[in-house]
Amino acid sequence: MDFKQGDWVRIEKNGSVYEGKVMPSMEGYITIKMKSGYNAGFCRDEVRVTLLESENEKEAETGTKEAKPGPEAAASGKGKLPKVAILSTGGTIASKIDYRTGAVTSQFTADDILSAIPELKEIADFKGRVISSILSENMDQASWENLAKAVVEEIKAGAEGIIVTHGTDTMMYSAAALSFMIDTPVPIVFVGSQRSADRPSSDNAMNAICAACVAVSDIAEVSVVMHGTTSEDYCEIHRGTKVRKMHSSRRDAFKSVNSLPIGTVDYETREIKTLIDYTKRGEKNLQFKPGMEPKCALIKFTPGADPAVLDYYVNAGYKGLVIEGTGLGHVSTKWIPYIQKAVAAKMPVIITTQCLSGRICDRVYDTGRDILKAGAIEGEDTLPETALVKMMWALGQTDDFETAVEMLRHNLSGEVTACTLG
Repeated sequence: MDFKQGDWVRIEKNGSVYEGKVMPSMEGYITIKMKSGYNAGFCRDEVRVTLLESENEKEAETGTKEAKPGPEAAASGKGKLPKVAILSTGGTIASKIDYRTGAVTSQFTADDILSAIPELKEIADFKGRVISSILSENMDQASWENLAKAVVEEIKAGAEGIIVTHGTDTMMYSAAALSFMIDTPVPIVFVGSQRSADRPSSDNAMNAICAACVAVSDIAEVSVVMHGTTSEDYCEIHRGTKVRKMHSSRRDAFKSVNSLPIGTVDYETREIKTLIDYTKRGEKNLQFKPGMEPKCALIKFTPGADPAVLDYYVNAGYKGLVIEGTGLGHVSTKWIPYIQKAVAAKMPVIITTQCLSGRICDRVYDTGRDILKAGAIEGEDTLPETALVKMMWALGQTDDFETAVEMLRHNLSGEVTACTLG
């Protein structure tokens, strides 16, 4: 029978029935996208294909699909709800399957998110704004500054909370960047999803609802809100400078490192329980401190690695380096003269640990003491990625080497804890 890409079909094979939307297929085969979100491919000669009315037509007949009002309509009659701005940057939470290719593409807007998750309208009066529509691997320092500027504009315009929808792969970098760039009197909440909205296992709705609860709370920090477990029970609220994506695909991929989460959000009751101290709503005045130096690098030390890599960055005009050392923050003794040369060239060097959990201490062994004598800065229990963003921000604030080093030695936005968890 004749059918074309995008048609809704039923396929029968060996007594089993499959329904789905026709996707691009190789000659002699038919590939469909099923409602489960999974693809299935069949040899044309081995199946019976029946053309169905389109999925959209069936929805129109049965009235199963809710209309998509814009944010203004969603907010009508709810003027007493807190005003929250949703700033969309793209990522999986703002993505769906492109049936032309079968790939996940970033093509939802902030308005689409509001329409797809109607429960959000019970929590706040939302305003949607698209900042970008990219997957998070395409974020860069200019993107961070553009996003931070938009966040500040919305707060000045009266937003009582901000939600940033973002791809999960680099969300920790963006959250750290805004943590350093903005002193905020209101919550700024990053949220994403590990699975796109049109998959049955998507985590987008629960994450977004929990993020909205935090956006209207008194937790006036930059935070990341994501699944706390693989189940539909609660989300965790992570400080923007202490969070890391720890798994490539699990729904509970994000964990606080060297710190407890700020708290949790119960999905069913929407109750927030806090676990550590946090900055409360209104404690800080809004302050915007833009400026990010892009020519900074994160280097991972490995046994036998050539220390001349440090010379490369010095000669290439880089302004700062973060080194992931071993254990307590060590590198080979061969690296120490090169660190000294970098510091002599007015390039700050921060030492962190590739262990992630725990803090460095370069005063235990001779190697560590020599690293400090060479002029390196102890990163304490700062995550390497956060240390890199902190370096970029500090060097974006000043051209003076000593001033930058002084900034880098201190806790600026919760990136260093006084006592690291055991």
